[in-house]
Amino acid sequence: MSHVENRMRRADHFKLGTFSTNCSGGMSVTKIPERWDASWDSNLAVARLLDDAGIDFMLPIARWIGYGGETNFHGHVLETMTWAAGLLALTKRISVIATIHTSANHPAVVAKQIATIDAIGQGRAGLNIVAGWNKPEYEAMGHTLPDDHETRYAYAQEWFDIIQSLWERKGSFDMKTPHFDLKGIEAEPKPVNGRPPILNAAGSELGREFATRNADFLFTSVIDFDRSREEIAELKAQAAAKGRHVDVLTFSHVVCRQTEQEAKDYLQYFAKDNADWVAVDNLVRLQIAHAQSFPHDLLMLIRDRFAMGHGGVPLIGTPEQVADGICALHAIGLGGTTLSFVDYTKEFPYFRDNVLPILEARGIRQPN
Repeated sequence: MSHVENRMRRADHFKLGTFSTNCSGGMSVTKIPERWDASWDSNLAVARLLDDAGIDFMLPIARWIGYGGETNFHGHVLETMTWAAGLLALTKRISVIATIHTSANHPAVVAKQIATIDAIGQGRAGLNIVAGWNKPEYEAMGHTLPDDHETRYAYAQEWFDIIQSLWERKGSFDMKTPHFDLKGIEAEPKPVNGRPPILNAAGSELGREFATRNADFLFTSVIDFDRSREEIAELKAQAAAKGRHVDVLTFSHVVCRQTEQEAKDYLQYFAKDNADWVAVDNLVRLQIAHAQSFPHDLLMLIRDRFAMGHGGVPLIGTPEQVADGICALHAIGLGGTTLSFVDYTKEFPYFRDNVLPILEARGIRQPN
């Protein structure tokens, strides 16, 4: 089978991707009429822009119900495995990652789905594992969200062990775990180049234990840079103690304009004057109640960041200022960041033409 480089495997290269283009509103909880619509046409248009520009990956959010408010933020969502299959078929170089909830997807099905989309993309697929945190979505599906992280991650470990076994083992085999009793299971085809890149968002101690044991990329929030610098070093050491290398990624929101004032004015317009605060508060409340993606002692301090970009790092200003912000993320030890925009297709070309050349000139990204 022919294959191409999976850009997630590039060494000495600060990775850039997009986040949440498959969800209405993207990452911005705003009421403005030009907010992201998350249609298939919009996703395909931005995927082709990103692919041509040499952006490394696209990462979706798997959502099943919205966050309410006037806009029902994330109420319209393209399912991530089929979304990834379509994009991999219609792009050439970019890595496309499927975000999958362990509780809602049987591991034998996921193993085959990932192998299939990896064949479609000639080796450009990836898997983002979600152990579960959004209680209303569990209830919507008739599932029960375990209150303790131990149960969620124990199940996720069994789930992923089965997937890895199906990717690695030839022929049929039996596999019994506390939650699964598989008899005569088998899986062909295998992924193109062995195990695809694995991502996992982790904030809790147990989550980080799971990610450093299983993932290639640990996805986490950055609020306080000094605190994050220490955490990133600790996470890499934690992985190294297991004989593994794990890159740490974060997520950012970009408002890049010719002048700093233009960027600040637009931020005021979409994220303050026209924020959907009911949806913002529903999102923050769920994060506090059931997730540990953000340090709880800092969460309420960044309520405005949720309106802007789901709590991501603000990259606001001129191309030079945005590039400075990305270089600052690189300097604390991160391996990459996702980028979100209010309107990805309209705003990305300015970023492409004016920020990417600065990052290449500074040596944190390899030329396209």
